[in-house]
Amino acid sequence: MNKAEPRVAVITGASSGLGKETAKALAAQGWRVIAIGRNPARTEAAAAEIRAAAQNAQIDVLRADLALLADARRVAGEIAALTDRIDVLLNNAGGMAHEKVITAEGFEENFASNHLGPFLLTTLLLPQLRKAAATAPAGSVRIINTSSDASEMIPGLNFDDLQNLGNYSFGAAYCSGKLANVLFAHGLARRLAADGIVAHALHPGTVMSNFFEHAPETTLNYIKQQQQLTPVQGADALIWLATAEEPGRSSGGYYHKREPHAANPFVTDANADRLWAESEKLTGARI
Repeated sequence: MNKAEPRVAVITGASSGLGKETAKALAAQGWRVIAIGRNPARTEAAAAEIRAAAQNAQIDVLRADLALLADARRVAGEIAALTDRIDVLLNNAGGMAHEKVITAEGFEENFASNHLGPFLLTTLLLPQLRKAAATAPAGSVRIINTSSDASEMIPGLNFDDLQNLGNYSFGAAYCSGKLANVLFAHGLARRLAADGIVAHALHPGTVMSNFFEHAPETTLNYIKQQQQLTPVQGADALIWLATAEEPGRSSGGYYHKREPHAANPFVTDANADRLWAESEKLTGARI
């Protein structure tokens, strides 16, 4: 890599909260940032903030709703047209539903936005990640999945009904998506070890942002009892995982703040492999 070229970060969910603050921080550090958001107006407003944080940085702003696999495929193509290398992919987009919604593609929206869309996008961007890893220092090319302590609140995934369609509850749907984030990072770490690409998952804490704007009242009441972080505070660990030397020395971890955190006991090689196989069936993705 030419030393004059900036490192490239792709950040989903960059229109608000953790994603926006992380994009601003990396841009200020001289990274080229490709920011992806779902809401057009919010994404444009965030883009102005990111550009203001780093006047000379290269900022590209794309729009995609990762609950739709067609959008994941389209935006992957748009990213490929912008760059042939990616140093860090931050799978930060997601959501919390208060009712069951089936997308136009036939998927439960919550699970699709939190796992299926990011799974497909990541697999489609592996050529650019591998290109960067071929010349970058070992452990510096990374995939970080923003998860939640909700991943720890269920015994596991029902592989016979991953989307919880047979016995739907918004809580189980959200927890399943967040547990899938951790399992996905675990699976990526094993599959990409030979390429020198690191993958981790993060539980950032309870960050007060528009992420919870559609959350049900029971969830909002739970949140009020937790220690609440600002987006800047919550983004600290995400930025650290993306840039610090220490996270590059291992792979497949689950972090809270800047420390390794005990993952759900369901996070095993076998379960990560089963989720991977089921996700490939649902998305058509292959690596």
